[in-house]
Amino acid sequence: METGLKGEATVKVFRGNTAVAVGCGSVPVFATPMLIALMENAAINALREELPTEQTTVGTNVDVVHLAATPVGMTVTARAELVQIDGRRLFFEITAEDEAGLVGRCRHERFVVERERFLARVGQKQAQWGNQ
Repeated sequence: METGLKGEATVKVFRGNTAVAVGCGSVPVFATPMLIALMENAAINALREELPTEQTTVGTNVDVVHLAATPVGMTVTARAELVQIDGRRLFFEITAEDEAGLVGRCRHERFVVERERFLARVGQKQAQWGNQ
């Protein structure tokens, strides 16, 4: 894996992904949590062909600035680039745009994990804390 990998993700804004619908605001515009999810998806897409099937990545940090509101009916596209690798830590620069221009910017960190080992730890946690 090398820096420079790029990924993209796109979503159309509809009532279900607005701030009022997801509970993070009172206006019918693209919700910040949905913008973050779209940005993470773009980063994941940058890695789609790079990781062996036994590995995946998990998001560990998101530093996002939501710059402009996007109304229902418009499309938002996030574009991610892998800019730094530090062992299993991967750092992405991500931008998001709608038809009118820049919507947001993000610095995002993901961590490479062994899928089965990660899920086993989650299962242990669920067993320990899930019934309380």
